Order: sequence, then C-alpha cells, then structure tokens
Amino acid sequence: MTTAAALPFVIRPAAAFDAAAVRDLLKASELPLDGVPDTLEHFLVARSSGDDALLGVIGLELQGDAALLRSAAVRADLRGTGVGAALVRELLSHARTRGVRTLVLLTTTAERWFPRFGFEPITRDDVPEALKVSEEFRGACPASAHVMRLVM
Repeated sequence: MTTAAALPFVIRPAAAFDAAAVRDLLKASELPLDGVPDTLEHFLVARSSGDDALLGVIGLELQGDAALLRSAAVRADLRGTGVGAALVRELLSHARTRGVRTLVLLTTTAERWFPRFGFEPITRDDVPEALKVSEEFRGACPASAHVMRLVM
C-alpha cells in the first residue's frame, strides 16, 4: 500500500480549472454535486507532485461562524494512504482562519473515520439553522446520512 510519505502531493486551494476533475471524482465517489460552486470557493485539492493528477478534494460551505464540511473524496486506489487525513487537517486550518466555531458534516460511509479529528455524532435537530439551507441538508444527502459536529 502506498502511504502519504511515499506519495508526494501538494494541497492547495481549488481553482476554476480544477472543476471538471473535481466533479468527476465526486461522481466516482458517489457524492452529490448539488451545491458545489463552479468557482470551488473554499475547496481544497490534493494533487500529485509528479504529474499533477487530482488525488482528492474537500470543501467548506460557510454560514457565519458555522460551516459544512462537504465533498470529501479521495481516489479509490489511494484511500488509506493519508491523503484524506491531510485534506481534513488543512480544511480545519482553513475553517479556523475564517472564524468557524462549529463544523458539521453528513456522511453515509465515514462515520467511523471522522472522530479521529474530533467529530462527534449529533442529530439533525442539533445542526445550526444557518446550515440547514445547504443543498446537502435539503435533499442532496439522504436522510439516513450520519450527522457529525466538531466544535472548534
């Protein structure tokens, strides 16, 4: 298995020219595209240092001091290599610099993975009202998705 140390990559803010590759990765990961901005504002990408291939993506929807972590995806052949963890750590730093105090996510597959970053399960009733306007809460994510929160 390749590890992050063996796989040189860079994490940087997503740019408009990343949009097609990001959308392809989200589709391949069976994640919703609803609400993903064309500009990819507040999204980060991981790209290989060698051939600049897209390895992963993660995004943030800001609503005042609350935010939704969304669109966290890593290429299937690179899951478990540390790329996803590096993306989450960088996104948490990005969120803190923007004054985020509460970070929420919805997941159907990673409810056991996110607690390593301090996320805890909550109910949909516990979600800040400002985040409930997100496409993810309005139907892009199934009602069965796990809801998690990190108080920063």
